[in-house]
Amino acid sequence: MINLKEKISSVANSKEAKTVVGNFIWLSALQIAGYLFPLITMPYLARVIGVEGYGKIAFAAAIMIWIQIFSEWGFNQTATRDVAQNRDNPEKVSEIFSNVLWARILLMFISLAIVLLLIAVIPKFKKEASVILITFLLVPGHILFPDWFFQAIEKMRYISILNIVTKLVFTIAVFVFIKHPQDYILQPLFVSLGYCLSGCIALYFILYKWKIKISRPNFGTIFATIKQSTNIFINNIAPNLYNSFSQMLLGIIGGTTANGIYEGGNKLYNVSSSFLSVLTRTFFPFLSRHPEKHGVYVAITMSITIFVASVLFIFAPLVIRIMLSSEFVDSIIVVRILAVSLIFMMLYDCYGMCYLIIHKQEKILRQITLYVSILGIMISWILIKNYSYLGAAITVATCRSLLGITTFVAAKILDKKAITIYSQTKSI
Repeated sequence: MINLKEKISSVANSKEAKTVVGNFIWLSALQIAGYLFPLITMPYLARVIGVEGYGKIAFAAAIMIWIQIFSEWGFNQTATRDVAQNRDNPEKVSEIFSNVLWARILLMFISLAIVLLLIAVIPKFKKEASVILITFLLVPGHILFPDWFFQAIEKMRYISILNIVTKLVFTIAVFVFIKHPQDYILQPLFVSLGYCLSGCIALYFILYKWKIKISRPNFGTIFATIKQSTNIFINNIAPNLYNSFSQMLLGIIGGTTANGIYEGGNKLYNVSSSFLSVLTRTFFPFLSRHPEKHGVYVAITMSITIFVASVLFIFAPLVIRIMLSSEFVDSIIVVRILAVSLIFMMLYDCYGMCYLIIHKQEKILRQITLYVSILGIMISWILIKNYSYLGAAITVATCRSLLGITTFVAAKILDKKAITIYSQTKSI
């Protein structure tokens, strides 16, 4: 215990600790802005564009979640790690940035082809083609705005200020330009333009301030870059199987009321989870360069997580009453189940993203995530059919618990093997 306190104290007093704290503050500000600006426009948009307009925007946004995961292909983790580990080598950083940029552009064109095919063959997609294609502009916006790069070089201040300013500008634009129900299409346009504009400014900083050079595209290198991140891509998309599937199945079996009760509790979980994910994003580049500090990171992160989960569990009735309404009283049990799962989800982040990925053991993490996600789909049928929204919450919590425990065990086994190999080498 004394040894751990000494380690935390030594890290806290270092110059790099100030960088980590600074990045945490800026990432937190970015996260708050991400929730605050939509909350400001929500009542106005609901009144002006109505339920139908909101539904169209939500439909396009749901499609873009999958497209975004596809076009990112896990580079947010692998590229961040690789740049963080090589950031004192400008040529290597330029090579990584260039390869990821061209790979994402290729994936963007493949995504666009898929979207156009869906529009051509599915009537619902064809009917909402305009809002889908406008929302698709988020994809090139995210490519132009490589937040992973700023995270890797630990300069989060730049992207945070850019993001907050553009969000503010286009939030004001919502009140100025959206006046009628048919103006609903301007909302995704403003969001997409915000990313594109801030992306152009971010790219200017990358090319001229940090002197990153973009080389010509080479298809062999592009495919090799994509292949390198395939395990992370599978790892990122797999949890959506049990998460999204459980909610979809709940809507079919339990109906809209059950879905509403579950979503009420899930929203509160998402807010807590998003706040805690800032810790992971902040420490990831630091741990990529200093993996020996992992124990300190786990001690800090898990202590904060247990505190947040406990607060959410204890004050669930009060939070539900303040944030939602008396109609959502049944969401209390959902909040409490998911609050417990929060601990295991952060355990998964600590030993998955911030250990296995850093040690380039993506394949192990992919197998764990994929198998648990498939199990989640199987048990969701039984649990949701018999326990409705409680079944959905139990399914998600069970999967998160298994993810956390198995990832922890896998990391410890890997760590033990590394220690054994080191001891044998030393004895020789």
